[in-house]
Parts: sequence; C-alpha cells; structure tokens
Amino acid sequence: MTSGRERVHVIGLIADTHGLVRPDVHTALAGVELILHAGDVGGDEVLDELALIAPIQAVYGNTDAPGDPRLSPSIRHTVGGVRIHVSHGHEIGTPRPEKLIERYDADVIVYGHTHRPLVARAGGRLVVNPGAAGPRRFDITPSVARLTIAGGRAECELVALDG
Repeated sequence: MTSGRERVHVIGLIADTHGLVRPDVHTALAGVELILHAGDVGGDEVLDELALIAPIQAVYGNTDAPGDPRLSPSIRHTVGGVRIHVSHGHEIGTPRPEKLIERYDADVIVYGHTHRPLVARAGGRLVVNPGAAGPRRFDITPSVARLTIAGGRAECELVALDG
C-alpha cells in the first residue's frame, strides 16, 4: 500500500553552452536536484557556474576536448525507475529521434548538437534536445529543459531563455 505521495524528481537539462551561462539559467533550473549537460560545454567555468545550482554531470561534444576529466562520452543514469541516456548526438552524425531510439536503450534520451529544442515521444520513450543555452546561433531562441519524473514516468518542459 502506498501513501499516495510519490517522490517527484526534477532534473535540469542543458546543452551547447559553448562557454556561456546566461544569468536566467539560474532561474530556469532553480530547484532541480541534478543537471545533465549534453555537450559542447566550453570550459570548466561553465561547469563551475552550473554547480552553483545543482550537482552537474556532463558529456563532451564535438567542440570539447575528449580528454577533459570532467566530461564523459556518455551518461547512463536511473532516477525514479526511469533510465536516462545522455550524449551529444554528434557520434551518430545528424541526430534525429528515430536514430537515437534505435541506437540507445533508455526511457529518456537526451542530446544536443543541433541547437534545436525538441521533445518527442515514441513508443513510450522520450527524446529531448534542450536546445542551445549558450551564444545565440541560427536565429533559435536559447533554451534549457526541466525533466520531471514521477511514478516511473518522465515528462519534459522546454524553458526559453532571454535571447
């Protein structure tokens, strides 16, 4: 029997900072228990700044140094019974939800690289690109995402940042 109160986990998702943490990232990710960075970090200063918000785990992207000890090729993390995979996406060429789902066995797949925010659901699995949080490129509004996990289910909300 359950008490009707399930633990809710909120995880911040960010990618493509390219050396810049916008001030409103602190507001957008306030209260998260963990931040997962999907690559193209742009230096230790970014990781140090994000660590002021919550513990941070990050993967390297195509513009990061693969030998950086604070960055991993990929992250596999389980929260509330939900399996999360994080990689930059460049490792499969042009990342698209169907390619990512075919390649990675996880309930939630997080990637970056394209700078285009996306939340897609396919067969009960969630694919998320939080968008690019760093310098504005390609006339795309900078963004991050908040991943909420409760009752073994994941939902995601994109959060636009000041451009």
